[in-house]
Amino acid sequence: MKIEDVTILGSGAAGSTAALYAARANLDPLVIEGSTPGGQLTITTDVENYPGFVDGVQGPDLMMIFKDQAMKFGARYEIGHVTSVDLDNRPFKITIDEVNTIHTQTIIIATGATAKLLGLESESRLMGRGVSACATCDGFFFKDKEVVVVGGGDTAVEESLFLTKYASKVFLVHRRDQLRASNILQDRAQSNDKIQFIWNTIVNDINGVEGNEVTGVTLQDISTGETTHKPIDGVFIAIGHTPNSQLFHGKIDTDENGYIRTLNGSGTNIEGVFACGDVQDPIYRQAVTAAGTGCMAAIDAERFLSSKEFESLKETSNI
Repeated sequence: MKIEDVTILGSGAAGSTAALYAARANLDPLVIEGSTPGGQLTITTDVENYPGFVDGVQGPDLMMIFKDQAMKFGARYEIGHVTSVDLDNRPFKITIDEVNTIHTQTIIIATGATAKLLGLESESRLMGRGVSACATCDGFFFKDKEVVVVGGGDTAVEESLFLTKYASKVFLVHRRDQLRASNILQDRAQSNDKIQFIWNTIVNDINGVEGNEVTGVTLQDISTGETTHKPIDGVFIAIGHTPNSQLFHGKIDTDENGYIRTLNGSGTNIEGVFACGDVQDPIYRQAVTAAGTGCMAAIDAERFLSSKEFESLKETSNI
C-alpha cells in the first residue's frame, strides 16, 4: 500500500502554493484538484492586485502559472472530488469520487470558500463582467461609476464603504427596512454621502448582454411587488461566504460559521492535518493571503513529518 507524505485538498492559490513548497521540500505532494480546479480565481477576469504582475493577469492564467510552477518541482495533480475522509486512524484515508482511496501521512486542507450568490442566471453569466463578490478585489475597476451592493450585514456595509473610495455612488440594496450590521458600521455608512440605501427591495435580475458588462438591475419592492429598472455599472453581492469545510464537520474544530480553526500557524486540532486559504480565513479572502497561508501549511507539514511527535505516532500506528 502506497502512503503519501502530503496530500493537498484543493488547487487554488493556497493549495498550489502549498504544493510548490512541499515539492521543493522533496515531499512529492499529491494535489486533489476538487470540484473547481484552480479555485475562485478561475471565474475572475482581470487580477491587478497580485504582486509581480504590473499590467495585471487573468485569473485562470494566474492559477495555471501556480500549477505549472508546482509541477515543475514534482507536485502531482489529480482530477477528482473528495467524498469522505477518515481522520481517526493513521495513515489518514481519503476517498475520491467514492471510488479511489488514498492513504496519507499528512493532509493540507485548501478547499476554499464559496460566495453566497442570489441564484440568478444573469448573475452567473455576468460574473467577472460587472458582477463581483469581492469589492477589495474589483473595486478599482469602478472608478467614477455607480454600483449596487446587495446585502445588509457587516460584509455588505464594509464593501459599500470600501467602494466609496472609487465609485461615484453606491446603492446598498437590502430586503429589509434596517441593516443587520454592527452599529458603528451603520453610523459610518449613513454618514457617507456616497452611499444611498434602497430598503425593502431585492434584485431579481441583472441586465447586460452576454459577453458585455452590466448595464443595470431590475429591482423589486417586496412590499408592493412593483419592479423598476435602474441603470448601473456594477453589482457586488455581499451576502456572505460559506467555507467548503462540510466534509470535516465533527472531525476538525471549526468556528460557528464553519471556518476551520488553526493554531500555531496552520495546524488544526488533529496532528498532521493543516488548513490554509479561505477555508480558514473569514476576514481577508485574498489570493495573496491564501498563498501565504499555503506556504505556512507546507512548511508546517514538513516540520511535522520530521518531528519527534511524528516518530512517536509511527510507533503506535500503521504508518
